[in-house]
Amino acid sequence: MKTRDVIASAVQNTFRSKLRTSLTVIAIFIGAFTLTMTSAIGAGVSSFIDSQVGAIGAPGVLAVTPAPADGPVADGPAVYDPERATGGASIDGPPGMAAGGMNEADLERIAEVEGITGVSPMVSMPVDYIAAAGSQQYELPIDLASGAFIPDLAAGAAVDDRAERQVQLPADYVEALGYTDAEAAIGQPVTLGVTDAVGEHHEVGAVIAGVTNPGLLSLGAEGNQALADAVQEAQQSGITGDVAPVYLATNATIDPASTPEQIAAIKVDLLEAGFQGQTTADQIGAFKTVIDVVTGILNAFAVIALLAAGFGIVNTLLMSVQERTREIGLMKAMGMRSGKVFGLFSMEAVFIGFLGSAIGAGVAILTGLIAAPLLAEGLFAELPGLEIVRFEPLSVAVIIAVVMAIAFLAGTLPARRAARQHPIEALRYE
Repeated sequence: MKTRDVIASAVQNTFRSKLRTSLTVIAIFIGAFTLTMTSAIGAGVSSFIDSQVGAIGAPGVLAVTPAPADGPVADGPAVYDPERATGGASIDGPPGMAAGGMNEADLERIAEVEGITGVSPMVSMPVDYIAAAGSQQYELPIDLASGAFIPDLAAGAAVDDRAERQVQLPADYVEALGYTDAEAAIGQPVTLGVTDAVGEHHEVGAVIAGVTNPGLLSLGAEGNQALADAVQEAQQSGITGDVAPVYLATNATIDPASTPEQIAAIKVDLLEAGFQGQTTADQIGAFKTVIDVVTGILNAFAVIALLAAGFGIVNTLLMSVQERTREIGLMKAMGMRSGKVFGLFSMEAVFIGFLGSAIGAGVAILTGLIAAPLLAEGLFAELPGLEIVRFEPLSVAVIIAVVMAIAFLAGTLPARRAARQHPIEALRYE
């Protein structure tokens, strides 16, 4: 019997007991459906996290902050150090560290670290509110724009340091400020309220340059250098003498082609200087870990269902072997070798696994294609860009292959039992 004849015969024999085969296929279907859906959900959520959280850092950028006094990984809050807090010499860190952040000397020290090509401090503007013509006043966190951030724009463009005072707003401020949509807000003037050190109120004008899409993380608004200078001038009105700026964090640029080993070396050098640096991958790692754990747990339940289906395959084929004992004896008496008999029953198990996994994966894909748009417009309407299920052909193919492999293993015992049948004894079986 040729291989193609073995396959054709296995397919025909599978449907001899339609009810028994159908029940086994249903059990496999449940496991394959669950695996396909959980894999697609994990891929979709991971892709969304990559696109959303990826905006917190461009390639080749390290977010640098002062290292905790007790080291980069301390148990509980850091112990208060009056020397460090007042900007004096610190026992655990380098001297001159600014209270609550970093000063110009700290930025210079970061820039001296080998591998760092530039330093861009994160500057927060002390703005009380934002308002447009005829609108109410709304609170607005606003920072100086940095090349380390990649805005996901709904309209307009990122702020330009070469232009006059510009601001980039989150999408949820568009309607509140009285604009019909993001496009209508571009180029429109807004007013920022600032209170100086002596309590006097000032207003600073700006133009909307861009509007960002809502996302997983709200980065607030961003302004260009001209706007930052105007806000700082208004905020320091009434202060005599120079005020040294304090930065909570800074972005350090490195070669985007740096290897993981080179980045690790830069982090070590930063730590020795009293700072800690994180790449975008470091910052999104926690999010991905949670998604991977949840997906893994769901996949575990699917695997349990597949194992249960494996026992169903064993039972189905054992009964088939028993029912076809005389047929097996006749085939062996006519010269069919034990290997071919083993292959025949193994192929039946593999075909049952293929049926269940293919149907399960197909129904999962169909369900996902129908449910995804409904969820995007309903439950996840506030998260535009979220593709809750993302079916990857390679993942689906791997799932089908794994289920078929499990089916083959499950069919090994019945197939061996059939292959070991003695032809004369099998023919005498009643």
